[in-house]
Amino acid sequence: MHIAVIGAGLSGLMAANELHRAHHTVTVFDKGRGVGGRLATRRIDTAVLDHGAQFFTVRSPQFAEHVDAWLQEGVVHEWCQGFGEHDGHSRYVGSQGMAAIAKHLATSLDVRVNCTAVSVLPSPSGVEITFDDGTTHSCDAVVVTSPIPQTVALLAQSVIELPQQLHSLEYDCTLGLLAVLNSSSHNIPAPGGVQNPDDTFSFIGDNLAKGISPMPALTFHAHPHWSRQHFEHELEHIQDLLIHAAQPWLGSADVISSQAKKWRYATPQQPWAEPFWKAPHAPVFLAGDAFAGPKIEGAALSGLAVAQALMSA
Repeated sequence: MHIAVIGAGLSGLMAANELHRAHHTVTVFDKGRGVGGRLATRRIDTAVLDHGAQFFTVRSPQFAEHVDAWLQEGVVHEWCQGFGEHDGHSRYVGSQGMAAIAKHLATSLDVRVNCTAVSVLPSPSGVEITFDDGTTHSCDAVVVTSPIPQTVALLAQSVIELPQQLHSLEYDCTLGLLAVLNSSSHNIPAPGGVQNPDDTFSFIGDNLAKGISPMPALTFHAHPHWSRQHFEHELEHIQDLLIHAAQPWLGSADVISSQAKKWRYATPQQPWAEPFWKAPHAPVFLAGDAFAGPKIEGAALSGLAVAQALMSA
């Protein structure tokens, strides 16, 4: 089959790899400049900072098989087994940042970036995708892994009706701060991560302690309620607010460079219970972190499940 995947985040790349290995023709499209979605890593001067997903855990044998291969290939490494208390579950990170996992998965794939799909329409031969530049792409089936609100817009012109739970699914947003420091902060305890430390932040990650940055650099993620309150403000204003809120965690270190980041669709509030959804009368499949759980593992398992469904069709 010739299968298109819309979205080069973890779920889409996992699906595409499985289908590619099964000798299907797979084309991956993404509106961004690169692959990864929330597997996002930013360089500021010589510092390296993860600004989307900070780490992941492994709870299922199926995902463990893939992570074991990544470990052997040096794509990921273990950071720790918890923050404050060890719970026996390793926290893994990309060895060169979380985006490196996506780049590794994309190596053998036909991935086309800067391609914004605007419609997905069933056709007599399968599916036709139209892009914002007027070009089209025909395929036997399509896997859509974009956030559900974007998927709803993508399918608006089609005859495909989503279940109400999916159609009305909402996401928590996240505002973040990337801060490069002139020295290490001693206010972030080992192993370099703090969960829910105060009323502003849901997570603080030390990228030097994670083993991905050669110099001190912290990532701050704000709570959903704080993020909602300030999300529509200008980035410069958000950056000033977050730097002020971050002061107690900096210790004697100073911020020498910083950036604010917005994630509008950070966490689905009520994920669909099944790992993917298929349109009843069209070869259109939806997958991603809105299915089977909003974490990294859920997104990966969703991509694997939809690939298996296509290979079994």
